[in-house]
Amino acid sequence: MTETAIPQATPANHSTDANLSTVPRATPLARLLAQGAEPAELAAYRGVLTPRMLDAPSRETAALAFGAAAHDLGWLRRVAVRGEDRFRWLSGMVTNTVNDLPVNSGAWNLVLNAQGRIQGDLHVWREGDALNLTIAADQHDRLLAHLDRFIIMDNVELTPVSLDADGELTGETPLGLAGPLASGVLTRLGLPVLPEPLTSARAAWNGHEVQVVRGYGVLVPHYELWLPAAQIPALWEAVIEAGAIPVGADALEAFRIAEGIPAYGIDIAEKDLAQETSQMRALSFNKGCYLGQEIVERIRSRGSVHRHLRPLELFGPLPAAGAELTLDDGTAAGQITSAAELPLLNGVRCFALGMIRGEAELHSRPLSYSAEMATGKANILVAPPGLGAS
Repeated sequence: MTETAIPQATPANHSTDANLSTVPRATPLARLLAQGAEPAELAAYRGVLTPRMLDAPSRETAALAFGAAAHDLGWLRRVAVRGEDRFRWLSGMVTNTVNDLPVNSGAWNLVLNAQGRIQGDLHVWREGDALNLTIAADQHDRLLAHLDRFIIMDNVELTPVSLDADGELTGETPLGLAGPLASGVLTRLGLPVLPEPLTSARAAWNGHEVQVVRGYGVLVPHYELWLPAAQIPALWEAVIEAGAIPVGADALEAFRIAEGIPAYGIDIAEKDLAQETSQMRALSFNKGCYLGQEIVERIRSRGSVHRHLRPLELFGPLPAAGAELTLDDGTAAGQITSAAELPLLNGVRCFALGMIRGEAELHSRPLSYSAEMATGKANILVAPPGLGAS
């Protein structure tokens, strides 16, 4: 089994203040593919070891952008929130709606401290009266410890349902399916196609119950197929036979950046305030009190923040995470948090996320950066990028 670390613009470059260090373990899919006739190279990604590349980079990108891509999601962990106080307590711990979540739906949330600083992110899902969290493996232990400190007189229990007592991934775990043709793959598998993001449904497959979850996507639909970890090999084979192209973490990470979707520990750090991330989809202003709400509301009602996380398209060499952005007169404008090249049929394009100072956004002034002894230009994207035709 070959193990390495994914280069720049991946979790290997987590900001140090995020303090997300864990010892990564191979996912069930990674173990399967590392034992094949042509063993997959594994890399550290989001707190696990996962296949780095499973096809040619351009073919993987094409599957994500124009076709159907199957990929590892073994870095997601599910946690059940139980107890009669679960709705009230959880609503007081996260930034988005809980009590008003429709059945079989979810919401992305930030977790803040009392000073309004971001401690992590997670999704809250509701099925009937059941509440579950999905958390990335590199945040799982740290976020659960943070949340557990605030269970005081509440009848609430946080129960991991993905991991056993030894930390092995033996419970519920997902495979990923993404791309504009993902619905065709689901149909061929006899699984439901969900018309709206952040919704879910359950169905039978191969004698097992599968939960189909449609996640958030900017350019294409993204699905999670949850089932017992022991069934991952069979589902992987079925998804590939149904027309999906295998995709590794390199392409998945590059596509995340092209979609402008930030990752905690890479683009969002513990020092950041909620509105600095520009991710208003994670905030509800009608849900009542929660930890850190006073700061969020103060920013909303009295003023604004002085910097924002923005999606960028780059023209020039690929910069390292942390590269400085400047205005044309040399004034500091911000910093790149992640960047990646996206190989497309019409050529390679470079995308990034960056924390941009408010004054640098005035009048749409051009931004510059340095990389590999050369300079490049950065444009702030005001709309999702078009990737061309397949």
